[in-house]
Amino acid sequence: MSRKKLVSIILVFAMSVFFTGICFAGTLSEIVKRGELRVAVQSGAPPYAFIDKNGEPAGSMVDFTKGMADAMGVKIKVLDFDWDGLIPALLSGKADILAADMTPTLKRALKLSFTDPWIEVQPCVFTTTGASFKTLADVDKPEVTVGVLLGSTGETIAKKFLKKAKIKSYKGGGRMVVQALIAGHVDAGVNDDLAVLTVLPDFPPNSVRLLDKRLGEGKDPLAFAVRPDSVNLWQWINLYFKTVRTNGEYDTNIAYWLEGTEWKKDH
Repeated sequence: MSRKKLVSIILVFAMSVFFTGICFAGTLSEIVKRGELRVAVQSGAPPYAFIDKNGEPAGSMVDFTKGMADAMGVKIKVLDFDWDGLIPALLSGKADILAADMTPTLKRALKLSFTDPWIEVQPCVFTTTGASFKTLADVDKPEVTVGVLLGSTGETIAKKFLKKAKIKSYKGGGRMVVQALIAGHVDAGVNDDLAVLTVLPDFPPNSVRLLDKRLGEGKDPLAFAVRPDSVNLWQWINLYFKTVRTNGEYDTNIAYWLEGTEWKKDH
């Protein structure tokens, strides 16, 4: 190989590394330069994200992203979307981060880059207290209608493990399926156990129960997501969670939002 050709190859490689570095650092640099972190949430999913009695965004994931904005030294802008609008909002550049109770899947990861999981939840089947269902087999029958959230992991799991039942999808947050159950529009519902348990206090006492046997093959992780070219932001978010797990802020968030009910009085 000639010296001239070798120099050309080295220059091309150096330029590609340079521009790749710019691309990787782009989103995080843009956020700091803009002075604003834009976060896509679905506000119908307490305690993860919702609009409180004062009309302000609130919830566990909202608080985490507020902490991220503070650490970046920027303001936060919380953008509310329906579930099926979250991924398009991120990919189109309307938002920098997708903060929803979303499970990383291989299909979703074809479009998104998921951070390390920040929590794990367990899919479950729930029904009215007076219903006769005792086992998953009781629910998995042609005459049974099961409510799920459109585009959610719960919808995928329900179709996989309740193949005989009729699956009815609802657009919105986890509260929608519980409302449909109470109203008699469905016979049972599928969602993660935490999402169900945290909204039950808003409904008549002892009106809903979870089946003892959980659905699926284990717990589902939940994670934040960024665009595939936002590598530096992806790394930064993972570092943020390592930091708050160390300094106690993570435990404080989880105890308040996911393990207690005091937030219902405050928000």
